[in-house]
Amino acid sequence: MNSARDGERIFIKGNEAVAHGALAAGCRCYFGYPITPQNDIPELLSSLIPAAGGQFVQAESEVAAANMLLGAASCGVRAFTSSSSPGISLMQEAISYMAGSQLPGVIVNMVRGGPGLGDIGPSQGDYFQAVKGGGHGDYRLFVLAPATCQEAYDFMIEAFHLAFKYRNPVMVLGDAILGQMKEPVTTWTPAASDPLYHDDTEGAEWRLEGKGERPARLLKSLYLEEGALATHNRMLVAKHESMEQDARAEEFLCDDAELIVAAFGSIGRIVKSTVRHLRGKGHKVGLFRPITLFPFPTKQIDALAAQGKRFLTIEHNTGQMVDDVRLAVRHHADSAFFGCMPGDLPSPEDFVEPILNVLEGK
Repeated sequence: MNSARDGERIFIKGNEAVAHGALAAGCRCYFGYPITPQNDIPELLSSLIPAAGGQFVQAESEVAAANMLLGAASCGVRAFTSSSSPGISLMQEAISYMAGSQLPGVIVNMVRGGPGLGDIGPSQGDYFQAVKGGGHGDYRLFVLAPATCQEAYDFMIEAFHLAFKYRNPVMVLGDAILGQMKEPVTTWTPAASDPLYHDDTEGAEWRLEGKGERPARLLKSLYLEEGALATHNRMLVAKHESMEQDARAEEFLCDDAELIVAAFGSIGRIVKSTVRHLRGKGHKVGLFRPITLFPFPTKQIDALAAQGKRFLTIEHNTGQMVDDVRLAVRHHADSAFFGCMPGDLPSPEDFVEPILNVLEGK
């Protein structure tokens, strides 16, 4: 961490790290509606954002909160909303409108068990919803998956930068484990020399702020003229493909690994402990943890597959990211799958047997 990022060290929950990270990113508007297990985010922001000169609104519903986000985004304001699973489902129409209108905003999903109301415990069952669009039409969110409270803080700062860089909604995808655990977090605010720094000129070429003497502007997702929607969608596809330049993942002990376990978020962190344990027993196992779920770090994992390595995907669901892993390595390998069911809280010991079974070819 460079000097510009050396700040106060505080002991906070992952949910609280999200709130502090948003403020450090320059967020000044939050719209949300309560739902467990992410309620610490609006609770903290209800005092912090007004103190920073911003606006906090507890909306009448998740639908309203997402549309308020759309409105703030159209004015070039750094704004975000947060919810959990069924609440995010209610936001999908507005998120699709934002993507179609090329509006930057940040959505945080602290995933809980499902489908339906499920429970308030952790899950990774919203992977498809996050990376495949979730709402109607052909669009994608840029999706970041933190595994630590520090990453929850850092990724909020990155999320706002990416949202404005691509004029696209960005999702930070956590879960009940991340949201409720406590860890030390070092705070920081981007300095003027930092690529993540922003100023009042951000979005000046498109934001709605009063016409004045300039030509009129129109932000929309409705294209009725002949061929207009096709042209718009081609442009969106090109933008989605350009996001690949920011794809990344953590590789842990992969160089000499015979078997690489792919896992993201909290499960990636738990698997990391399992990998350390198995390494201590002499087993050549590594971890591949995607940090960007969209764009998926395809080139990174494909390069490992080209070396002849085998793969096992572990998720806290019935099998979702495994599809993207298999697509990424398909020219050289396949991936086995082990799913920890939502409703269960896994530990590193739970993954020892499935990893050894694949390593030993069972």
